Amino acid sequence: MKKVLVISSSLRPGSNSEALADAFIRGAAEAGNEVEKITLKEKEIRFCKGCLACQQTQRCVIADDAPAIVAKMHDADVLAFASPIYYYEMCGQLKTLLDRANPLYPSGYRFRDIYMLTSAAEEGAHVPERAVAGLTGWIDCFGKACLAGTVFAGGVTKPGETKGHPALVRAYEMGKTIA
Repeated sequence: MKKVLVISSSLRPGSNSEALADAFIRGAAEAGNEVEKITLKEKEIRFCKGCLACQQTQRCVIADDAPAIVAKMHDADVLAFASPIYYYEMCGQLKTLLDRANPLYPSGYRFRDIYMLTSAAEEGAHVPERAVAGLTGWIDCFGKACLAGTVFAGGVTKPGETKGHPALVRAYEMGKTIA
């Protein structure tokens, strides 16, 4: 059994990327894992100041919701990030959280496998490439971690449009592979 943390970064109720996160969660839970979901809705996450104090203290100097989320990231075996694609990139909320996760860099973080679940109005295999590249750049800073898989739901705009989308099945099946 692994400790799986899923972070949903869409701020829209009933979002398509959150539907992917929920499918992934169902699969991971059915595989016998301990799964927790954090949504960035209603969270206050300010921008990184670039002070690098966290590299010495392994704690951020900014008092908002990010340090508690980063602590949960530290203790998870598996991370999954769900994001809508905005202008061919991950949403700003997720990028801001990843920047604020800088205290993890010098720490004894547990996570190894990282997944990305994305959705966008536009279809095409190329649509999530930059978002995945952005996350991969973050992952590359963590030598013990790797990108374990991605799922993309294209052609979905309004909340709930992923209903019946094959990407939901792929997200569920990917979650089930975690053991």
